[in-house]
Amino acid sequence: MNRFYTYKGAIHIHTNLSDGTGDIYAISNAAKKVGLDFIIITDHNHYDIDEGIINGVYVIKAQEISPMQCNHYLALDVNEVIPPNDDANVYVNKVRESGGIGFAAHPDEGFIIDKSGNATPRKNSHHCIPWTDKNIKPDGVEIWNWFSNWADNLDDSNIFKLAYAYLFKNSIVTSPSRLTLNWWDELNKESDKIIPAIGGVDAHALKIKKYIFPVTVFPYETCFNTITNVINLPNKLTENFKEAKGQILNAIRFGANVILNQNIVSDIPKIYIKNKNDIFYCGSDIIIDDGTNLYIEAKKTFEISLLYNGRVIDKAISNNYLYQINDCGKYRVELSYKGKGYLYTNPFNIKKT
Repeated sequence: MNRFYTYKGAIHIHTNLSDGTGDIYAISNAAKKVGLDFIIITDHNHYDIDEGIINGVYVIKAQEISPMQCNHYLALDVNEVIPPNDDANVYVNKVRESGGIGFAAHPDEGFIIDKSGNATPRKNSHHCIPWTDKNIKPDGVEIWNWFSNWADNLDDSNIFKLAYAYLFKNSIVTSPSRLTLNWWDELNKESDKIIPAIGGVDAHALKIKKYIFPVTVFPYETCFNTITNVINLPNKLTENFKEAKGQILNAIRFGANVILNQNIVSDIPKIYIKNKNDIFYCGSDIIIDDGTNLYIEAKKTFEISLLYNGRVIDKAISNNYLYQINDCGKYRVELSYKGKGYLYTNPFNIKKT
């Protein structure tokens, strides 16, 4: 196989310049401890942090454009603060005009999917910030937000359930919202190009000081060991920060990343499509021929779902999977482990020419 270089990173992080509690040096050190290669900081309506290679981690600044009630937008690859507006179309277009790319943040926050597949409100009254108008089309979608997913499944009706949710936090974060995945698939079906997805941690490391000893709710290091973006690059990240930043952001812009919850299992499978001429990872446009096959190679045995234009077309339980591609369109893979969502690829875009 052609050599690709794999790097792990966390996106959607808040510092003490907005509603987080850590500075960039403490946050990058936490990222280093859990083996991340890059982090992308997204303070609310701020763009003032230092960026660079800090504590051996590539630190990239971005922005969460944050109106008061809804439609938060993660703006990457922009050079200045883009102010919020009551009309999300205004800042979505400004991000595009600036040459950046934006992702709808936690778009279905506040709703959970019950066993019958119906959307029901979350079990608590904590404020939620969804993407309220799905007719406003972002450049990309944050399909899995760890903190949002936890909050949606939080039952704080009594102290015991609240304690369980805090102590066993990872047990209630099971998978992205199917509402969000379905919307993302629809966006891709309507577009000739790949509409990319990211995963976010939404890390704040909030400190509660009303107890005898201050309590940090979900420290940065804890968050960084959850939802992770794994990018595949044809070349190593350079030691020149400006060039490396371009490598990372271009990979995310084109969907050359998979989103996984590394708290579930440590295996990062190889998922690729091979035709007669080359090997491709997700985020690629691929010319179909009679030798076009999708492969999954893993150490663990996963529950595999292969989707074509948003519809499941094959399922398997395997660590060594092959599927022949016969039709043009967008394919993506979902992996589960012991019934919990684990990994979600961006689409592979199969074309005739």
